[in-house]
Amino acid sequence: MSEQKTPVAERHPAPASSHGAPGGRPPGRNLLHGSGARSLGLVIALAALVAIGLITSGERFLAVENILTILRHASIIGVISIGITFVITAGGIDLSVGSVMGLTTVVASLASVQLAATQSTWLVMVLVALLVGGIAGLVNGVIIAYGNVVAFIATLAMLVAARGLAELISGRRTLIVNNGDFLDFMRADFLGVPVLVWIFALVAAAGWFLLNRTTFGRRTVAIGGNLEASRLAGVKVKRHLVYLYVLAGLAAGIAGLMMMGRTTAGTSTHGLLYELDAIAAVVVGGTLLIGGRGTIMGTVLGVLIFSTLTNVFTQNNMDTSVQALAKGLIIVVAVLLQQRFAARNERRATAKPLKI
Repeated sequence: MSEQKTPVAERHPAPASSHGAPGGRPPGRNLLHGSGARSLGLVIALAALVAIGLITSGERFLAVENILTILRHASIIGVISIGITFVITAGGIDLSVGSVMGLTTVVASLASVQLAATQSTWLVMVLVALLVGGIAGLVNGVIIAYGNVVAFIATLAMLVAARGLAELISGRRTLIVNNGDFLDFMRADFLGVPVLVWIFALVAAAGWFLLNRTTFGRRTVAIGGNLEASRLAGVKVKRHLVYLYVLAGLAAGIAGLMMMGRTTAGTSTHGLLYELDAIAAVVVGGTLLIGGRGTIMGTVLGVLIFSTLTNVFTQNNMDTSVQALAKGLIIVVAVLLQQRFAARNERRATAKPLKI
């Protein structure tokens, strides 16, 4: 007789509650716990930065043009951060997204690609950038999942290789984007908001839906929480990991297209250290570095916090070294808080009796 496996999520159901919430917690208190509390804390931090900007820079900080500048700055790194969120939620890491982004800008800006785009449609450049990003992510995923190479090492190797390949292809030169239709689209406004910001919003919305409302998202969280249990529950872990790194590569490709539209150039220096900014935004947003919990909304808020912080420093002509120090302190505080929450949750899980 074959034994029927019970899904991991159903082995230890949440205890019933007379208040209609897990653990007997009234629904009204949800904002003070878990993801609600983390999001509220991020909103408060963002509001505090806005208040500081208003105090130090006056009304010019809240001028429409300055707000759009903050959003433009956040949009490109934000798209990369959405892809990184999925990888980190599954317990992985991707250090190569900045270099992959630079590589996509170089390949999509090649004269042959732009000529093909001119003779047909500018979407050729889009397809090329996405293809390059997807292939880079595929290589990362295959090496990590099937080659059993540690994600840190594999993506570090891709960081170096992608940057080197971009330099070889471009000859260390800046390639000018001269396709008018592509530039017109990327630099256009819709309802008074730049297209780059709309792209970020659409990617964030798609990422939120994928992570929170699909089987793909549930499997991503499950793998980050317990890879072996996910495998025993029937999840094809290796194949799923490959999908995640391809997703991160595609996000880098989209960000590369946005950077080309913003700077009208493709160069191997694009995306330099963007992977660190993206990881920082994801961690500050509340996604656990050890995996098992991810939040797209938190990532968006984390990106906005760093973008606003940068703008506040720029408005007040403050040294970039001080800005880097402030970012470092924010990251350290975020990681310490993560460790505290993780330890508390582990104690609760250990104290809770198992129901079989």
